[in-house]
Amino acid sequence: MPEITCTVLGATGFIGGQIVRAALERGWRVRGVRRRPGAVGALDDVAERVEWVQADLIDPVSLIAAMRGAPLVFHAAAYYPQRAHDPWPVIQHSLAGMRNVLAAARSAGVRRIVYTSTLSTVGPPGLPGRLANEDDLYMPGSVGTPYFEAKWMMEQEVMRACAAGMDAVVVIPSTVFGPGDVKPTTSALMIQVARRRMPVFVAGSINVVDGRDVARGQIRAAERGKSGRRYILGGHNMSIEQMLATIAQAAGVRPPRIKFPLSLAGWLGRMGAWLGIPFAGQLQAIRHWQALDGSRAQQELGLPEPRPFEQTCQDTLEWFRSHGYLAPLEKRSREEAE
Repeated sequence: MPEITCTVLGATGFIGGQIVRAALERGWRVRGVRRRPGAVGALDDVAERVEWVQADLIDPVSLIAAMRGAPLVFHAAAYYPQRAHDPWPVIQHSLAGMRNVLAAARSAGVRRIVYTSTLSTVGPPGLPGRLANEDDLYMPGSVGTPYFEAKWMMEQEVMRACAAGMDAVVVIPSTVFGPGDVKPTTSALMIQVARRRMPVFVAGSINVVDGRDVARGQIRAAERGKSGRRYILGGHNMSIEQMLATIAQAAGVRPPRIKFPLSLAGWLGRMGAWLGIPFAGQLQAIRHWQALDGSRAQQELGLPEPRPFEQTCQDTLEWFRSHGYLAPLEKRSREEAE
């Protein structure tokens, strides 16, 4: 693909920031969309190479201006409802933002949208003996959290736009870790393990992926993806216990040793969500975590092998230390010895 201008919605966030880096490395001109003037997320070292524009998902006029002249749009502006008791206002808000993005893309003459969805839109495998893949769809209402319902409705809005003639590709990152998680989302788990604040674990399987590999998958989706098609951008399938042990080893701490009852985790998640505790909804949905089949993206997008998870852990923890989220290893060792 020749040099193009792409617009990245959510450029100051974790995945959006990695998309910016990957697009710059690809030689493309990048227009980064931000809500706050001066915000650059984790892009300080490349911020001068980005054309920054200010826009908001609730402001259609600003979105049109941000997209005009850019044939490609990456929509990675994640909406993460954390403290909502009633899912309907959340769904209405998220759908309004998605509709604004799609309408702005039409008005601005955008040729292709790559939309970052979420693994919560992937349901359990439809046939026994295989991993869940893109053909397995989330059943609305089966989890009951605002996040799951909103994300499902947003993805379906994109699919309806494709059916009406829009060129859009849906990418579904699995559980994403990596450097640059400025407002720690999934990677916050690494901080908790490194600080020894996670003594327990639950049984189950999970797919983990490096944010840099997700960004590489986004670029390939823009270049090779089929419109109206979903692509899981995954990395490594492993048990939750194995994931936490790998993080702990990279952090130089003991891994969690107490096995937590899965049923109790769901109950705590429901209580936490009711009390407004951030990310408690993930505990409620933990029984839906699963291994994933990412072969479609590997075959159709030509993705290389993902980074080893050990490398992701080391790089992420080092990024957290260098940016003040964690004490340096030397300092922590002295404090523990005292």
